Amino acid sequence: MFDWLFDWLKDVLIDGITANFQGMFNEVNTQIGEIATTVGQTPEGWNSGVFSLIKTLSDTVIIPVAGMILTFVLCYELIHTIIDKNNMHDIDTFIFFKWIFKTFIAVFILTNTFDIVMAVFSLAQNAINGSAGVIAGSLDVPLAMGNLAATLQAMDWGELLLLYMESAVLSLAMKAISICIFIIVYGRMIEIYLTVSVAPIPFSTMINHEWGQMGNNYLKNLFALAFQGFLIMVCVGIYAVLLQSVAMTSDVHSALWLCAGYTVLLCFILFKTGSLAKSIFNAH
Repeated sequence: MFDWLFDWLKDVLIDGITANFQGMFNEVNTQIGEIATTVGQTPEGWNSGVFSLIKTLSDTVIIPVAGMILTFVLCYELIHTIIDKNNMHDIDTFIFFKWIFKTFIAVFILTNTFDIVMAVFSLAQNAINGSAGVIAGSLDVPLAMGNLAATLQAMDWGELLLLYMESAVLSLAMKAISICIFIIVYGRMIEIYLTVSVAPIPFSTMINHEWGQMGNNYLKNLFALAFQGFLIMVCVGIYAVLLQSVAMTSDVHSALWLCAGYTVLLCFILFKTGSLAKSIFNAH
């Protein structure tokens, strides 16, 4: 009677462990699969409704402010240029033509702000899509189950009970990690929209050497945000390769925790991609 009960309990535990193993990374894999399609899209392509809202707010609210800032910057540029010429004792008429040319360039940049911003993200999109073509073969990261069933059958019911509890706890942890990955990827897109919404203001300062530091730094941040998607894709590719190298052999406990460790490491590195991208482009 007891032998039958222990065998039944063992079969139940094996079925539960197998189900936990098979479903443990489903949500993480789903988020990873969506990363390739999410980070490779431009702000306009990811959600046209949100982009339309941001563009409307920028055109109606931010552009007038940027126009006033541009007027101030151009006046400051003209005054500074005239004073630099020996306190107006040595004035060359060419400086006025140069100032008019700068004005034309500044107005052109301001009126084409969104085209410039979209060009930055289009450039990054080409790099991300190219990396996705290389990484696509390894994005499906199922566990290498191997002879898991035979390995579990060789265990006693006490060890199986411990393994079941471990896999159940880690399964809940994987759900939390999948939420973190969702927050990182979608949070980046929200940050992009917030950054793009005020683009005319820093762009209006780029004509002046002193004030232009604002515009230059904004442009660096824009490139950092755009190419952060490429770094995310690289992280996903490394994670997929590492996870595929894990085989469920006789030491199931170590393999289980190793897989969980790789996933936690992926989540941590994804959080670091933003600061890494900014350090690469010297943005602050």
